[in-house]
Amino acid sequence: MAEDDMNSPHDTDYKKRVIKVIPYTNEWRDQFEGIRNVLVERLDSLILGVEHVGSTSVPGLAAKPILDIDVIISDRDKLDIVMEALSQLGYDHKGDLGIAGREAFSRRDNKVPWDGTGRIWNVHHHLYVCAKNSSELIQHIAFRDYLKHNPEDAREYADVKMRAAENYPHDIEGYMAEKAECIERILEKAKNLEVDIALQLEELDKRKS
Repeated sequence: MAEDDMNSPHDTDYKKRVIKVIPYTNEWRDQFEGIRNVLVERLDSLILGVEHVGSTSVPGLAAKPILDIDVIISDRDKLDIVMEALSQLGYDHKGDLGIAGREAFSRRDNKVPWDGTGRIWNVHHHLYVCAKNSSELIQHIAFRDYLKHNPEDAREYADVKMRAAENYPHDIEGYMAEKAECIERILEKAKNLEVDIALQLEELDKRKS
């Protein structure tokens, strides 16, 4: 998984931070919507959409206060032009960092994406660009949608994360290892959503082309 809850983060300063899992806040939703609006306005026809994924996208789910955002493109032929547009918004391309199916981007400062107003985004975020047929993208959406509709599993996952953060406050590898089994169980349960999600993404591409 490329989502920050499920894989090693691409933020090189992350290992210096204390790992904190905090209760859900509507600010995560609001910040994502603001960022999405900037990305959609500036990238327009270059992309199919922008998805909020990861734990912060599930209402009520405790999470690390870092948004995970997937920008969807029709195919990798669009990557270079999207990279250029994202660069103009203040993002730097970091490659796939060993995870096939998505390209990671970091922010140059806390005003990224630059919207011309000097706005500071209060919640940190990780940005990924994925082609519509990327298995990473489809897993991200399936994981999110499954947890949205299965509150008991979401509560279990929240408990596991909070315990992992308490046990490994300075060790991101230990934190992720403690969560791994729970994540795999949820991914297995979410597999039956993947076919429909893939079809929806194909339909979205047809509508926008």
